Order: sequence, then C-alpha cells, then structure tokens
Amino acid sequence: MSHHAGEHSTAVLKQTPFHAQHVAAGARMVDFGGWHMPVQYTGVRREHLACRKSVGLFDVSHMGEVRVRGPKALAAVRHLVTNALDIVNGQAQYSPMCQPDGGIVDDLIIYRVAEDDVFICVNAANRAKDFAWMVAHNPYPEDAVFTDEGDQWAQVAVQGRNAQALLSKLTDVDLGAVGYYWFTHGSVAGVDGCITARTGYTGEDGFEIFLPVAGADAMWAAITQAGVGFAQGDIALVGLGARDTLRLEARMCLYGNDIDATTSPLEAGLGWTVKLDAGDFIGRDALIAQKEAGLSRRLVGLMVDKRIARPGCPVLAEGKVVGQVTSGTRAPSLDANIALAYVPRRLARPGTSLTVDVRGKQASATVYKGAFYTRPY
Repeated sequence: MSHHAGEHSTAVLKQTPFHAQHVAAGARMVDFGGWHMPVQYTGVRREHLACRKSVGLFDVSHMGEVRVRGPKALAAVRHLVTNALDIVNGQAQYSPMCQPDGGIVDDLIIYRVAEDDVFICVNAANRAKDFAWMVAHNPYPEDAVFTDEGDQWAQVAVQGRNAQALLSKLTDVDLGAVGYYWFTHGSVAGVDGCITARTGYTGEDGFEIFLPVAGADAMWAAITQAGVGFAQGDIALVGLGARDTLRLEARMCLYGNDIDATTSPLEAGLGWTVKLDAGDFIGRDALIAQKEAGLSRRLVGLMVDKRIARPGCPVLAEGKVVGQVTSGTRAPSLDANIALAYVPRRLARPGTSLTVDVRGKQASATVYKGAFYTRPY
C-alpha cells in the first residue's frame, strides 16, 4: 500500500461513490491501486478494536464485479476456478482462479444467483486483468456471456458482532436466515436491488452489501445513523489500514502480498479450495503434479518477538535466508506481532523456531498454526 502519493496525483485517481463521505469524515486518503481511498479516519488501532468490539463500516467499492449469464454460466465459471462450486442458488463460495501453471490469477468470491446467472467479486487491482482473463478463457462463449459490471456497483462491508442488529433496522430481509457465505436480494436502507451477503474479510460476523451506485449516499447515511448507541460502542468508520490488520489476524490472504501469479493455492495453504476430483479446470494438471511431487514451500503464520516484521523482510533458519515475509503487522487484538511468510516445507511445522531480519535487526519467530484471532461469540 503506497502511503506517499502526492496530492498532485489525486486528480488521476479513481474515486468510489463514497469519496465525499470519506473526505467529510476527515479520513487520511491514499493511493491504493489507483483508487483514492481512506487509509484511516481516527486511527488504525482504534478502528480495528471498534470493529472487533461492536461494528465497523468499510467502503469496498473499489472491488470489481463480473456478471456471467447464459445457460452455461455456472459451467463456464467452474472451468475457470479451482473450487467445485458445489453450491445452490443463494449460496457463495471462495475460490482461487489459476493459470495453467497453477499460479494464482486472483482469489474470488462467486455468488450463484441461478445456474444461468453468476455474480463474481474480484480484487480491486485485478479488475481489468481478471475480466480479460475470464473472457479469453471462457470455454462456452456462445452460452456464457461475461460482463464487467464494476462501475454499476458500490459495495460496503458492515462487520462486527452488532452487524446483524444494525442492518436489521434498515431492511425487511430476515438477515438471521442468511447463513455464512449465503446471500439474499432485497432493499436495504430504501435502496432497491441490493445483494446482501454474509461474508467478510475481518474474522468477525458481518455482511457485505453490493448496491447500485445511485444508492450510495442514502446507504452511507442510513448505516452511520443506525449504528449509533450500541452498548459496546457506536459504529466506526474503518479504513484500509485496519482492514489489513483485521484480515491478517483472521489469517486471510491478500492478493499481491500473500498470493499472486508465482504462488499456487496449495503452497498458500488454500488446498481446501482446490477440488482436484471435481472436473477439469485451468491449472488442475499443474496442481496435481505439484501435489504428487510434494510442495517445496508453504505459507506459514509467524509470531514475531519484539519487532514488527513487514513484507519483504527475510526469514532465516540457522543463519541462512530461507524465505520472506509477505504480510506483517502489530496485531491490536493480541498485542503481539504477527506475520505470514513462505518457508521450505521442512520448516513449516507449528512450533518451528525461525528468525526474521527486520531492517538489519534479528527477531526470533515461531511458526503458528491456524488463525491468529478467533472471534469469541
């Protein structure tokens, strides 16, 4: 994340439909993948803990949306992704999308509206690349039509233990009936045509709402007003800084840091999203071969002593560089320093002792299994 984009460059940056609200709220704005986005409002730690304790509102409109329609829409998407998409209408699934060599083009959330109507959320920086990839590798161009709908949708995330209570004030939809990784259509805050999904990138309960761009002002105002007065605290506006610390505590991968075209889902610990026996898909042969040969490296979690490891920091074992940190931060919920790093498979066992070179200073680190933070409710 670039923190030092000069003010002169903001003219060319893309703005989300909530841009004016961020500026009015006093957000510190940065260049994030070509978007002028809020990195923080009141402070990363404060926003992070408010989301963990009560509820937070995030602008995620920079994410992209692709619609696939036609009799073979679902079949076409199955060919593009590693997961089985063994889901029914109203259900969503997380999946990497791979190159033929097993490297990751992007990680997606795929929403099955119907067999002939599939909605896909793609990462912000990958919007154009992903859409071009999907069109180029569509196995059924006559029967599955891909449309880039990125400019039609705004998106907000409402995350935290009070998310359902807050949004229930704003919609007639029975949110309690929407399970994890399920979604529903309906009006929210008087905005018609919303897709509300029980998904998120924080480790908390919560929802992500796709809304038509025209409803942005009404939605932001309604959510911030409805978010006042919870026992654990009012709703917090949350910027990209705390979005990153929240997702890292929950041990969720970030494309461009922890996964990219040079990493495979198996190496990244995303094997649970790779269904090698569920039919053919791009990258399947390479992933089968990789599994049979044995992985040379794994993405591991690290607890780091005394220093904050940052992306790019070398990881050492017995004095030799064996890998590098892909994500790292001070974890506000844990008062500990956490990181993700690729290391040789022999060093990937939980409890293994390693060293991280943090700007020339050695910090001891221990391989940690599973999510760093698990919600207590």
